[in-house]
Amino acid sequence: MAAPILAFENLGIIQGSGWLFRGLDIHIQPRDRLALIGRNGAGKTTLLKLIAGAVDADEGRRTIQPGTRVVLLEQEPDLRQRATLLDYVLHGDDAPLPYEADAIADQLGIDLSREAASASGGERRRAAIVRALAMDPDVLLLDEPTNHLDIAAIDWLEDWLSRFRGAFIAISHDRTFLTRLTKQTLWLDRGAIRRAEIGFGGFEAWTEQVYADEARNAERLDAKLKLEEHWLLRGVTGRRKRNQGRLTKLHEMRATRAAMMGPPGTANLSIGTDDARTKMVIDVKAVSKSFGDRPIIKDLTLRVMRGDRIGIVGANGAGKTTLLKLLTGELAPDSGHIRLAKTLDRIVIDQQRSLMAPEKTVREVLADGGDWIEVQGIKKHIIGYLKEFLFEPGLVDAQVGTLSGGERSRLLLAREFARPSNLLVLDEPTNDLDLETLDLLQEVIGDYDGTVLIVSHDRDFLDRTVTITLGLDGSGTVDVVAGGYEDWEKRRRLKVSGGKRPNPRKVEPTAPPAPKVKLSYKDQRDYDLLPKRIEEIEAAIKRDEALLADPTLYARDFAKFERLTKAIETAREEKDAAEMRWLELAEQVEALT
Repeated sequence: MAAPILAFENLGIIQGSGWLFRGLDIHIQPRDRLALIGRNGAGKTTLLKLIAGAVDADEGRRTIQPGTRVVLLEQEPDLRQRATLLDYVLHGDDAPLPYEADAIADQLGIDLSREAASASGGERRRAAIVRALAMDPDVLLLDEPTNHLDIAAIDWLEDWLSRFRGAFIAISHDRTFLTRLTKQTLWLDRGAIRRAEIGFGGFEAWTEQVYADEARNAERLDAKLKLEEHWLLRGVTGRRKRNQGRLTKLHEMRATRAAMMGPPGTANLSIGTDDARTKMVIDVKAVSKSFGDRPIIKDLTLRVMRGDRIGIVGANGAGKTTLLKLLTGELAPDSGHIRLAKTLDRIVIDQQRSLMAPEKTVREVLADGGDWIEVQGIKKHIIGYLKEFLFEPGLVDAQVGTLSGGERSRLLLAREFARPSNLLVLDEPTNDLDLETLDLLQEVIGDYDGTVLIVSHDRDFLDRTVTITLGLDGSGTVDVVAGGYEDWEKRRRLKVSGGKRPNPRKVEPTAPPAPKVKLSYKDQRDYDLLPKRIEEIEAAIKRDEALLADPTLYARDFAKFERLTKAIETAREEKDAAEMRWLELAEQVEALT
């Protein structure tokens, strides 16, 4: 193995009253493609700044080969002292050459003469990318590089990085981006760092193995994980497995919607049954919308049914926001007709996270300063509800301004999902979320009873959540595809190729498959009976939560309060175990079909 071009030994840094991390050993090889993974607050951004030399470590030694150029693409570039985006790109002694910056700006489609103060998030992100790439780095450090980028810009950046001859480390919530580009993984976890010579595609299998080994070691030593670690690890691993189970249900929903739709890009309006009419949420017939001479939406016909998860994708400026406003009734079409169900009660979660007042506490945001919150009509204790959204109990009285961007986003989701609604509108919901929170959001959307409209550039997230994708190409045409982003991308590729499907590759002969084995009697019985048992447990939890919601119970009958609290906790553990068991069996059943 070649000598590393940059390395840390025994790296440590103090944050607040203690060590954020300590004793880290890191080495970077000349062509490394590293994914840096960790929960929000684990110190990923701080670690990138340490590697870049932007901040000093409290202990440890940094070594770097002479002449090595390390460039950091920050998540929030500081443009406050710059008149234009070009001024930002070319500032400093280490600024790139103007002609190199211009070349990259042309490819990214960014006008660097734009005033910095009025630039959008996407324009600021593009300017930061131009500066970083034009500086000709040997080591490129990327902090959420796809935030605020549209699909076309993400594709361009992926292509550039695939040809990059240096090393890079990327923090990103974009699973598709990491899976396509990375070949090694750094996992920052509970103050320690692990490295695996696998790309992000193998990360979840690796972490599951690590957690399993830790659990076995804990049992062998007759010890238990700390309570907060226990619920976190169990919640993370359980959530991933449950979400894998949800994908099976999602594919069934997509197949059902595909059967209801006519030729590609249209909706089948012949399904005029009474059941279909009662389930209809948004009815769009021959709708068009233009701004000046430019058509934004042309002749769109679509039926949105109760329970649909609609993803809206396309380049910036293609008309995603316009389409969203049309579907929610905020904007009237130039022609055609849009009819919304009279009972729609919507929640809108925008990408600005504008409702989070920094001076308020978590308790004030969620429960108006109290101990209880009403979640979809059911009262829950704020501590238990926070755990569902991956918060440690000690943060209940923390001010919003002290939370990380991801934690603020999680808090907003917790508050908004508590409200009763039947239409959820999400505008770039994945910005600032770590991978575990994305798993959580996927789970919440999967369990949501109403209809969901999602504008997002996160391809993997759309593939895991939506039943229908509305793809905009900027010409006014809207492709209506039963499926996720990948299904829409296949449709795009087919259109570009003129409808010709590529010739199938030659497949080498393989050994005959092993005979499939049926489930054992016990496994089959569990598979058949567990769904009913899970429903019974859920009903018991709701019953006990309703009793616990009595505000006088704590003072009037503390023993009963404790008994109910313990019963709910035990029931939730039993429900988790039952769900995990059923999902494992469901995977076996799927393999047998």
